[in-house]
Amino acid sequence: MFKEEIKKTKLGADIPLIYHFAMLQDEQRMLNFKDAIDSSVPVGGKVLELGGGTGVMSYYAAQKASKVYCVEQIPENVKAARKFLSSNPNGDRVEVVQANAFEYLPPEPVDVVICEMIHVGMLREKQIEMMESFKRRYRARFGDRLPHFIPEGFIQAVQALEYDFNFFGYNAPVPLFQIPGDKTRKSNELSDPVVFQTAQYKDSLPNSISWNGTFKITEDGNLNSVRVILKNLLTAIPSENRGIFWHNQYLILPLYNPLSVRAGEEVELSFSYIMGCEIEDLLDSMTLNTKFAPNHFSKPEQTLAGYLSR
Repeated sequence: MFKEEIKKTKLGADIPLIYHFAMLQDEQRMLNFKDAIDSSVPVGGKVLELGGGTGVMSYYAAQKASKVYCVEQIPENVKAARKFLSSNPNGDRVEVVQANAFEYLPPEPVDVVICEMIHVGMLREKQIEMMESFKRRYRARFGDRLPHFIPEGFIQAVQALEYDFNFFGYNAPVPLFQIPGDKTRKSNELSDPVVFQTAQYKDSLPNSISWNGTFKITEDGNLNSVRVILKNLLTAIPSENRGIFWHNQYLILPLYNPLSVRAGEEVELSFSYIMGCEIEDLLDSMTLNTKFAPNHFSKPEQTLAGYLSR
């Protein structure tokens, strides 16, 4: 697909309520968050949820907390959350507040902050910007001690991929989501995942990413896409020697200039983007260079002489 056509692809910044309903069926998401919340919220504690959606995470917190502030800006989500919470045990412990999460602070210190507004790659959702804003405002009002965050941190990685963008005879290289661990004949992994970022929410978080790294190609193929991986550490439980994790759906990004590769070659990938930007902004910034591929270059500028002259 031409670059201009890919830039038209939008995946929706404002998630309609019907998608929140669909997320209730995501077993890994629901059970892992439930486990993390139950393991982190103290009995009688105070909890804040930023971006409450249907209110389900606040409901889990309310089973142990004495008070939960559930912040949600979209009116139809607020209405749905209040309705569902009113018919669930301890739902009366949750106060659904219609407000902008970038501006809201609870009237009292809280023990735990839950924020599930996370898009793979930290794209589209303003998770990082919002958390940094919250920490500044919270410290200014309540002092330096921050609450426990759910998730606590995250790991981001990229992986070289050959993906079949032919859909029943129709060729369309478009950004796609993929369920983690879902084996499909359309995906051919050409490298192991390479980590490009790790972070903890309690620490200062960068608002942009600039990365240059190398894939070691493990088999011959057409490197026509990159898989972006986000693994969230929901909470660590040292007493049980375990952590509770949640994988966002993988994001498959088609590359503007695919590259034919062979096992043993090294391919350099670079990209830079601002957290919360559009998917096509990341696509625009991606560049591939063959670091070592004797007698096998797919573009004139990727000849060995061209590489040495850069």
